[in-house]
This record gives sequence, structure tokens and C-alpha cells, in this order.
Amino acid sequence: MVTKPKVVLGVSGGIAAYKACELLRRLTESGHDVRVVPTDSALHFVGAATWSALSGHPVSTEVWDSVHEVPHVRIGQAADLVVVAPATADMLAKAAHGLADDLLTNTLLTARCPVVFAPAMHTEMWEHPATQENVATLRRRGAVVIEPAVGRLTGVDTGKGRLPDPAEIFEVCRHVVNRHRLTPGGAAPDLAGRHVVVSAGGTREPLDPVRYLGNRSSGKQGYALARAAAARGARVTLVEANTGIPDPAGVDVVHVGTAVQLREAVLKAVADADAVVMAAAVADFRPAVYAIGKIKKKDDGGAPTVELVRNPDILAEISADRALPGQVVVGFAAETDDVLAHGRDKLRRKGCDLLVVNEVGERKTFGSEENEAVVLAADGAETPVPYGPKEALAETVWDLVLPRLRPTT
Repeated sequence: MVTKPKVVLGVSGGIAAYKACELLRRLTESGHDVRVVPTDSALHFVGAATWSALSGHPVSTEVWDSVHEVPHVRIGQAADLVVVAPATADMLAKAAHGLADDLLTNTLLTARCPVVFAPAMHTEMWEHPATQENVATLRRRGAVVIEPAVGRLTGVDTGKGRLPDPAEIFEVCRHVVNRHRLTPGGAAPDLAGRHVVVSAGGTREPLDPVRYLGNRSSGKQGYALARAAAARGARVTLVEANTGIPDPAGVDVVHVGTAVQLREAVLKAVADADAVVMAAAVADFRPAVYAIGKIKKKDDGGAPTVELVRNPDILAEISADRALPGQVVVGFAAETDDVLAHGRDKLRRKGCDLLVVNEVGERKTFGSEENEAVVLAADGAETPVPYGPKEALAETVWDLVLPRLRPTT
């Protein structure tokens, strides 16, 4: 009999506590057994009755309730995951310094499972050196601390510190739980302390104010790569082109449109990156001339002629001129025929360390939730990835990147 993964949802006292209800719903509806452990302050925002009704478990903030069951020890011991959302500056400080003055902080001390913190606070509090040192301490100990989102905060303030979308926090939690349960002895956040850059989507090259040259790429594979890296503890920069997908939790997202814009954003982001994964479908060509007005039909019935010029080869450029010694570069090759032959040739020409080769077409890969590929390596190794969820391919890519990363100092 398969048991439900046991999740402890810690809720600390921030205005974003109400958003944790959506995270709780997603966890329970996807088959997780969730125990909510709020702080006293959190109950000022959402009452115990709400948490109890949504989770199906009693809710307490005190270590003295049901003391015969030793809840301050048992809850953490039995968990497959502890996620704190929102995690206030005060909660991060207590967790980093090992304080245990309520049920949630006791649970954090006794948990031997993965722990995820989703911070939410004002920008000044997030950027304060004390908070940053606490975050660094937690990450060094193996916790996954999601970067806050940028957006509207309490009142009229706007900045970094907003709780990421609950749906995206759920995706991080799901990745962490799955890796922990499938890996003997659990899975540590093995990309902690690393900065990775991922590109996703398809560039669009404007012909005139209403038309463009584009491709079918949905960006889903790139987003799966970004989410997987964040769940494995990395600092992630995602350069996305025209996907329309919500920003992944804990990921710094740069939105671009054209190949030239994508090149500029990637070159800026890779300056301190340990690894770069170019999953975006970058247009090989763009119109030589942009028409400032809509291109009209010709009176004689003929079609206009569009002259094209080559776009920059971003993958070859960053492979040839590594921003850091030992930087790992991964490319993608979408092919329609002779897939492996074209892939091996592209790997040689581009000079990257790994190349993910897959067959594409009108009903293959683009827009799908699944993918199938072979990962070619510069040393001659080939790793087939069978047809399955794109997140499975993403995990394989990071598994192959990991041993190629330069040692941390």
C-alpha cells in the first residue's frame, strides 16, 4: 500500500498567510497528507478553524497541546517535507539560530526531511544583512530558501519580497518531495550555492507592427529545468521569450522578445553562472528591414519579398568564450530527421559540454507536457531519456551537469 507523503505546512505571521490556503489545497488535492502548524501571529490573519477544516487535522501552536503524543518531536520526525509559507524575517532568524519557542520552531529542529522556506516580507527586511546571513545559513545547512517574487507588497509598496504564487511554491514542494522519496537516504539540495542560467520559449522577429517570424516552442521544457534547479537549491535566472507562463517560484525571470534581446540578457546573466542551459528556440534569421507600417497586399496579386539576415549564434558564442573557467554549457537541438547525426554534428560545431537532442514536429514535443531525448556529451557519452514528463528530462540534465561543475571554494 502506497502511503501519502506527509507534509507539514508551517505558517508564520505575515499578511500573505491567506495565500497558504491555496498551497494547502493544492497539496491535499494532489494526494499529500498535510498537517498545518501556524504560529500565534499567523492566527491573527487566518484562524485555526480554517486550517483544520482544509487539512482535516487539528491545529495547534503550542507544544503543550496533546502533550502525551509529544507533538514537538513527532510531527517533524514523521514528515517527508516541511514547508514554511510565508516565512517571515522573524521565522527565518529563529530557524537559522535554532530557537524553539513554539510548535513550529520545535518541528523545524526535529525534522530530518527536506525543508523549504518561502519568504515574504518588505524589501528592506529581505535585503537587510541580518536576513541575508540567516538565509545563507539555512541554505548552507541544506534548506531550500525560495527567492521572493517582485511585485506589490502591503500598502502601496512594490519590490522584492512578495510571496511567490502558491501554484509555483507547490511545484517546488512536489519536486523536493519526489526526489526525497525516490532517492535512498533522501536527496540533498545538490545545486545549493550555484547560480544557473536557463533560457526558455521561442524568439519572435518582427516583420511589421502586427507580424513576426516565430516558432512553436512553448517554453515548458525550459521552465521545467528552472523549477528543478530551484528545488535543488540553485539560484536561477530564467531568460524567457514569449511563453506566457507564470514565473516559477524562487526564480529571477528576465522577459525578452527577440534573439538579439535574448543574447543581451543571457550574456549579462552568465557573468557569474556555474552552468548555462540554452533550452530556448532561438530564431536563426530575422528580417533585414523592419516595416514601420503594416505590409500591404500588392495590387498585382504578387507577394512581398522578405530579405533575411542571420541572428547571432548565442550557444556557440557562450561556449567559445566562457564567462568563468569551468562554466558548464548545455544546448538543445530540435531536429526533424537524422536526429542523432545532426545532433552530434551540432555538438561539435557549437562546442558545448552537453547537447539535448530531440525530434520535433507539429505534434511532437512543442506544447506537450512530455518529451523524449538523448543527451550527448562532449566526451562521447550518450544518455537516452525515455518518453515521459518534461520534468524527468530536466532532472536528468541537472544530474549530468552536476559532476561537470567546478568545485566550490
